[in-house]
Amino acid sequence: MKIIVLVKEVPDTYGDRKLSLQTGLADRGAGEVVLDEIGERAVEVALRHADSAADTTVTVLSMGPESAAATVRKGLQMGATDAIHVVDEQLIGADLTLTAEVLAAAIRRAGFDLVIAGNLSTDGTGGMIPAMLGELLEVPALTALASVTIDGGTVSGARGIDGGVQQVTAPLPAVISITEALPDARMPNFKGIMAAKKKPFETLSLADLGITVDPASQARSIMVSVAEKPARQAGIKIVDEGDAGTKLAEFLVQNRLV
Repeated sequence: MKIIVLVKEVPDTYGDRKLSLQTGLADRGAGEVVLDEIGERAVEVALRHADSAADTTVTVLSMGPESAAATVRKGLQMGATDAIHVVDEQLIGADLTLTAEVLAAAIRRAGFDLVIAGNLSTDGTGGMIPAMLGELLEVPALTALASVTIDGGTVSGARGIDGGVQQVTAPLPAVISITEALPDARMPNFKGIMAAKKKPFETLSLADLGITVDPASQARSIMVSVAEKPARQAGIKIVDEGDAGTKLAEFLVQNRLV
C-alpha cells in the first residue's frame, strides 16, 4: 500500500505570527517555523499502519518555499519512506484552488492508495484541501476523522456530528483528513535522523507537474487589501450611582448585543 501524507511548514503557534502589509502573506522571518502539528499526527497515522503492514510505503508531500525543505525532512526523520517537495516561485500566495490543483497533480504523478491530511492547517485554517483533493482525484473523501482504521481495501473511521458520532467507510483509493483527536506524533530519534539523510527527497516544479499558471486565463482569488489590526480602544466604565442597570441595558442595546 502506498500512503501519501500532506504536511506543511507553518509559523510556530507559540511564537510571533505576522502578516506582511506589503504582500498580505505570512512574514516567515517574524518567528520560528515548524512542521504543522496536525500534519505530524497525519504522518503518525500512516506510520502506525506501516508498522503492522510491511508492504506499506509512506510518502510525505508538501508545497512550499525552498526554505521549507529542512522542515519537511522531519517527516523522513519520523520514519516516512520518502518525500516530495513542490517548489515554484509562481506558487507564492497560491489560493486553495491552485494549491489543491498542484497537490493533486503531484499525488497522481506519485501514485497512491490513500492520502492522509490534517483537517486544517494552523496558518490558513482553510480546511477545504482534503475535500477538494477528493473531487480532483475522483476518489471518496472522508473528512474530520477522530479515529482511523485501514483494513485491506477499505478505510474507515468515526467523526463527531451534532448530537452523536458518525461511522464512515470508503474503498481505496481514498482521501481522508484527521482531527487532533488522533494520537500525538512520535519524536524522531537519532537513528531516524541519520537514516533520513539517505532517503529519497524529490523536488518538483510546476513544469514537472505539467501545470501552467496564467492569471489571464485561470480564475484565482486575490487579496485586494491588507491592513494592520487596529489597536484596542479603551472600554466604557459604568459607575453605579443607582442607575447602573439602566446604563448597562442602554449600552447593550446601542451596541446590538441584545
